[in-house]
Amino acid sequence: MERAEAEAILDGDRETAVALLLRVGELIEANQRLEARVAELERRLNRSSRNSSLPPSQDPPSTPPRPGGKRSGRGRGGQPGHEGRHRRLLPPEQVDQVVEHWPERCRSCAHVFGAPELADAAESWRHQVAELPPTAVLVTEHRLHGLCCPECATRTRAELPAGVPRSAFGPRLQAAIVTLAVRNRVSRRDTTELARELFGVELSTGSVDAIIQRAGEALAAPYTQLEQRIKSASVVNIDETGWKTAGGHRTLWGALTSRTAVFRIAAGRHAFEARTLLGERFAGIVCSDRWRGYDYLNPTQRQLCWAHLLRDFTAHSEGMAEQEDFGYGGLVIAHDLFTAWDSYQQDGDRARLQAQTAPLQEKLRTLLEHATRKSPRTKHHRLFAKNLLKRWPALWTFTHTDAVEPTNNHAERGLRGAVIYRKLSLGSQSDQGERTIERLLSTSVTCRLRKQSLYDYLTQVITAHARGDPIPALA
Repeated sequence: MERAEAEAILDGDRETAVALLLRVGELIEANQRLEARVAELERRLNRSSRNSSLPPSQDPPSTPPRPGGKRSGRGRGGQPGHEGRHRRLLPPEQVDQVVEHWPERCRSCAHVFGAPELADAAESWRHQVAELPPTAVLVTEHRLHGLCCPECATRTRAELPAGVPRSAFGPRLQAAIVTLAVRNRVSRRDTTELARELFGVELSTGSVDAIIQRAGEALAAPYTQLEQRIKSASVVNIDETGWKTAGGHRTLWGALTSRTAVFRIAAGRHAFEARTLLGERFAGIVCSDRWRGYDYLNPTQRQLCWAHLLRDFTAHSEGMAEQEDFGYGGLVIAHDLFTAWDSYQQDGDRARLQAQTAPLQEKLRTLLEHATRKSPRTKHHRLFAKNLLKRWPALWTFTHTDAVEPTNNHAERGLRGAVIYRKLSLGSQSDQGERTIERLLSTSVTCRLRKQSLYDYLTQVITAHARGDPIPALA
């Protein structure tokens, strides 16, 4: 429309002019909604492991590479003068076979050594070779004979001794199968192949699953003991992730201390599940992310994960105007905080840690209070700033409480194996399967935290379960 036509409409037809102005207002509002939607879609498109909770495996190709550490300029491998590491030799009492090798002739004059001359002139050089036997499984057949009583003609058959398993497979073989399943995440079908090729024993997939289920039943009491230790712990790292049971959506919760791990599959990610895992009267410190399921806890009883906050500030720094400034300001504070924490890990000087974080607290509070102002410029980060101010004490628990770290990496590392297991096995298929994997994962991660052999412990558990003895607790 030309200017002259617009002026003619305004001078001649008031109704048409009003309708056009109203239409312009509607178009402006629609354009603002579309701009906001485009901005939201762009934000979602730019999500990556740097600025959200997405794992690195889901980063789009456009994600910039992570900054690498400073290079030393040295070549790969051992450097000149490095002593090197060598495999330690087993002591003689642990060697199954010793083979003596003597030189046949002198390397200088070719003199042929005779039997009387075979005496060590120097300490012998030891070289050990570890090898698997051709068949790793020993099959023992127990024959239960029957006798006929000459007095009453009653036939009596012998019974298996208490130490003989009723199963067709011994405790060590069962423990190996369970270890392959939970620690190494080997499928049932692949386990049958490995058992045939490595151990020389034929197993069906049904037998493998039955062995795993029996191990889960045997671990019921130790799992209960682990739950009690979590509920009485002084510091617990907790996190949750998705799970599948018969195709339905479930949630896998993980609670870890420095020496104990408990996993629990529940219906959702609500505060009820967190209360059930930690206990109604939990009095320790909970390290977690900002998920609202933990909001029932007092902020003084929590430690928020600064690794998550680092990603949140990164996401805001990729915004516009004041949001970008807010994000960059938070990133500077977070980086300075981790620098102070790295220094504390080296020298253990808590007074120095508190002195270094005190000005960071003042800077962050000023930044958050400025961001909570009700203004169109702060609409994208206002709620985030209010959320942090509401939980302010939970940002700094690590500065004054021992055994509390500023990140929740301990829980995330503990859940990593469970997430891989879920992706490979597609989760569980029944309630019983949920209980089994809860106990197996808890036992596996706890053994790893305590540097204890999972295979040895499972052997003890399966042996005690077969005999009807008390199940040994995790040391």
